[in-house]
Amino acid sequence: MRNDPDVQRVLADYSLGVPRQTSAGRSGELLGRGTGTSLEFQEYREYLPGDDIRHLDWAAYARSDALMVRLYREEVSPRVEVLLDLSCSMTTSGAKSQLAQQLAAVFSLLSASLGGSPVVWLAADTSPPEGLTVESLHRLREVDFNAKTGLDELLRSNGVPLRRQAMRVVLSDFLFPFDPESLITRLRREASELWLVQILSDWELSPAEASGTRLIDAETAAETHLYLNRATIGEYLERLHRLQQDLQSQSVRAGARFVTLNADLGLAGACREALAPAGMLTPRA
Repeated sequence: MRNDPDVQRVLADYSLGVPRQTSAGRSGELLGRGTGTSLEFQEYREYLPGDDIRHLDWAAYARSDALMVRLYREEVSPRVEVLLDLSCSMTTSGAKSQLAQQLAAVFSLLSASLGGSPVVWLAADTSPPEGLTVESLHRLREVDFNAKTGLDELLRSNGVPLRRQAMRVVLSDFLFPFDPESLITRLRREASELWLVQILSDWELSPAEASGTRLIDAETAAETHLYLNRATIGEYLERLHRLQQDLQSQSVRAGARFVTLNADLGLAGACREALAPAGMLTPRA
């Protein structure tokens, strides 16, 4: 993937979109959003299970009757870990799986250019999952999107050895059964930064009406026959939007970022239309 022309163009046009500051504290170039020990106060957010109770603001609790945590800026090493969802639903279009592979390479290589030590975790059925380093990113072209175990289930079983204080990027369609709050809480814990990147095909974002359509579940191979009329599509879009709203609201609450990409825009279009506006990538001057 390092030699992919589209990847090379993105590497030339963008840098990793993390605030860069110089501050006292632990060594590193990137400034994370985790609860740290720096004296630079950042913001409040609601207490989440697993937070350090030493950062609870009891005065805020007395005022609002809500447990609030004080967040401080924390300098962390510029290392990235990418969770690449290899479930079958990621193959509903070739553009979808290709974009996921390219983005895994982009985030890893941009991190490495800052002196980081990125790893791409292949979220599949293997235990423990395989991790690709910068030197083995060429193997992204060979990965099979055929996992039957969902990302949420892998995380609940501690099937992914997440690293403390890493900047965590999740590449998935998030089209599997899960509770957004518990998933994001689990992913956010001990991470310096959390980005959720939902990759969907153009058809998944805006399906067209059709008569007598046979739908095959990419995960279970179960078949369903239905009419893709306006009512059916409306119900589907309502559920999709509700999922996206839940992911967005829970991400805001946890101090994470969430964005949806249209895979059919290609890598350059996804970076320009979604990742840069979301602050995940920064255009180079």
